[in-house]
Amino acid sequence: MMFRVLLFVLPLTVSGFSVAATPAMPDDVLSGLKQFRQSGEVGVDLGDGRQQALYDDAETARTADRTDEAGRILAGMKEGYWAALGYLNLASDYAKTDLNPARALVALRVALAMSDGDADSGRSQHLKNNLLVRAGYLAYQHGEFDKAISFLEKVDLDSFNTPRALYLHGLALAEKGNHRAAMQSWHRARKYPLAYPGVADAWIGMGRGYDLSGYLGQAGEAYLAANAAFESERVTLRKLAGKIREQGAYKTLVEDARETGVDWFLADSRTLTQPRMAYLLGFMEDASVQKAAGRVAALRSMSAKLERYGHDLDVFQEALTEQLVGIHQEDTRQSTTDLSVQGEELGTRLQRLSDDAGPGQQARIEALRKTLSDAQSRLSQVRSKASGQPEILERLRRSAAALTERNEMLLLSVRQLLETSETALDELALDYVEARDQQMAFALDKTEQQIAHLYEYLALQNLEETQL
Repeated sequence: MMFRVLLFVLPLTVSGFSVAATPAMPDDVLSGLKQFRQSGEVGVDLGDGRQQALYDDAETARTADRTDEAGRILAGMKEGYWAALGYLNLASDYAKTDLNPARALVALRVALAMSDGDADSGRSQHLKNNLLVRAGYLAYQHGEFDKAISFLEKVDLDSFNTPRALYLHGLALAEKGNHRAAMQSWHRARKYPLAYPGVADAWIGMGRGYDLSGYLGQAGEAYLAANAAFESERVTLRKLAGKIREQGAYKTLVEDARETGVDWFLADSRTLTQPRMAYLLGFMEDASVQKAAGRVAALRSMSAKLERYGHDLDVFQEALTEQLVGIHQEDTRQSTTDLSVQGEELGTRLQRLSDDAGPGQQARIEALRKTLSDAQSRLSQVRSKASGQPEILERLRRSAAALTERNEMLLLSVRQLLETSETALDELALDYVEARDQQMAFALDKTEQQIAHLYEYLALQNLEETQL
């Protein structure tokens, strides 16, 4: 699609020349041009980077309130993750400005179709679940409850968006008057940790569902149960904040959440129902948190490598020092000198024997002299190498010492950056925990108000009965 647009824009003739004056193209060039056009019509994959660049262009236009231009850019993109993400953002703009949800829902449907072209199945499925929840919420807001239910029922049950989808699904059913089915959806949502969006609302929704169904006693019990759950969650959040201050956010949220020990596996293998994983997923929703956590992980890995390099250099220097200490240079020179002198004496004696020997012994003596000469040559080579080895080892030792010093400087710098990065991540984590605690306090206040209204209603009802 993008290639076709480019071909229409680029002229095939140079301005100022007539068509008749234009030379005919060779057949192979014409054939290649036709194939190029055909490939543009079906879409050619220029790589994920090209699609991301087009997405950035569309976002620049969209944030500048040029939604029509953003739509044209997205229409020329190949189907996949970036096109789907662009249409999702475009749908958000439509939802804010349009009184009718038609354009926003169309953009979300296009985004759903585009997400199917993503080669990364995990990323595609996560985005699709997000799109379905957005579409369901938008349809619910505008009173299209059947359409909302159809969107929400397609959300995977092992998704981060599942609890929110179940809560919205219950709301749509309640609006249709099916309170029993709505409470079933909210009951399923309550099984997830309160860190997930929609779970706290589902706890409150259960009490409201009993109330609308006429079961006031069960409604009070549901509100009291929600109240206790929120109180317990606030205690958990305070403990989590204390652990972050004590051990750091990376250890508390990232490392502990991804623990795969035997005890954890035997306790529960459903990762989405693990509170630590729920807090980690909620914490990592923010792009700035993702960058901060990635920076800490990269610096930790770098620090571990530099520590390992430092250990290897220390071992290497110790080995070089032992070799230098083990070499007795003077003894070696003295022993090789003595051997050389003995060799010269043997040569002199062989010469005297050769002078006195008969013709039959000359060949044997000459062979001995050749062997002695070879031995002296090898001895000379040994003396040369022995004299140079300490210098070589000392040069290696100095190089290793310089590398060790540089490695220590790099390690110190990385540790300082790591400390700063961990502090920044800790602050983000504490802000997240504080925000979650405020949400729990708000939910707790809502349940207390519902309980108060319920008791007030029951008290008025009892008063009316006594007056009668």
